[in-house]
Amino acid sequence: MDGWAGVFLMIVLGAGFGGVMIGLSLLLGPKNPTPEKLAPYECGMPAVGDARERHSVKFYLVAMIFLLFDIEIAFLYPWAVALRDLGWVGFAQLVTFFMVLSVGYVYVWRKGVLDWGPVARVRDTVDRKAA
Repeated sequence: MDGWAGVFLMIVLGAGFGGVMIGLSLLLGPKNPTPEKLAPYECGMPAVGDARERHSVKFYLVAMIFLLFDIEIAFLYPWAVALRDLGWVGFAQLVTFFMVLSVGYVYVWRKGVLDWGPVARVRDTVDRKAA
């Protein structure tokens, strides 16, 4: 239990400091609410629409693909650290890994998952320019 005493002490000190700072800001801070201050912050843009509005399935597909590729790229760091120890076998494994990753990327690109805009508008624009 002696090893955990420092951990518990730091947790108590951190939570206590946070609580004291929030309490002091509530007691000593200015209280001048305006509609702008009470509005939710939307990256500097005024809030538009309902917060519970449905998103397109493409939004979730792109998010999942981003996470997939992001996590796969995170696996490259340990490989880079151990590059000298792995030698040519490790290099061949990395090339294979990148080839599989590239095939997956080309597949989702060809399927149109990464296209955000409506395809009909792009075709109409191209057809109007040709005419």
